[in-house]
Amino acid sequence: MPRKSRPHKAAAPPPVDPSEQRRLQSREEDSRLIESALKGDDRAYKKLMRKYHPAIFNFLFRMVRDREQVEDLTQEAFIKAFNSLKNFNEEFAFSTWLYKIATNNCIDYIRKRKLQAYSIDKPIELKDSDYTFELPDDSYEADKELISDQRTRLLNEAIAHLPEKYKKVIHLRHVDEKSYEEIALLLKLPIGTVKAHIFRAREILYKALRDKIRNY
Repeated sequence: MPRKSRPHKAAAPPPVDPSEQRRLQSREEDSRLIESALKGDDRAYKKLMRKYHPAIFNFLFRMVRDREQVEDLTQEAFIKAFNSLKNFNEEFAFSTWLYKIATNNCIDYIRKRKLQAYSIDKPIELKDSDYTFELPDDSYEADKELISDQRTRLLNEAIAHLPEKYKKVIHLRHVDEKSYEEIALLLKLPIGTVKAHIFRAREILYKALRDKIRNY
């Protein structure tokens, strides 16, 4: 009597790497949020910022050891990213693109301020990071002071056209050089509201000045 053949067992699927699965899920979430943001959904922008703000802040703090300034640089990085979101290439991770914008913005800040914490003639290398960059010294240009004055005038004009609640926080932060805590006390506002107002004011100023500043 012929033996009955046993049913063939399907090969077990290879084990899923949890870290790879989380990475893929994160990229899928970013894609959905970016798509919604480009359609004008403000909640999507806020979710992206909440997701990546701590990581960008901590990354920049390793280069600029000033929490107040790092908060400003972090906000500026998100503003630049959100204003260029339509140019984002989804072949790459959103986080990688955001880190690049934050890094370039921080390099610009360090160049301008010539921070004493680092030598401008030597490369900066961060442990556990792929980022390495140099800060070459800029040669003096005779018209630098004039260009700076023109940019300051454009900035002051743009600030003058801000809604009053944004004008106050920007003036206190960048003219009076008050901390976020001091601004919150002076205006009797929660510190989260102060940060949100400053972020929105910078966003308006960036859009207003983006093309004008390029001409200088």
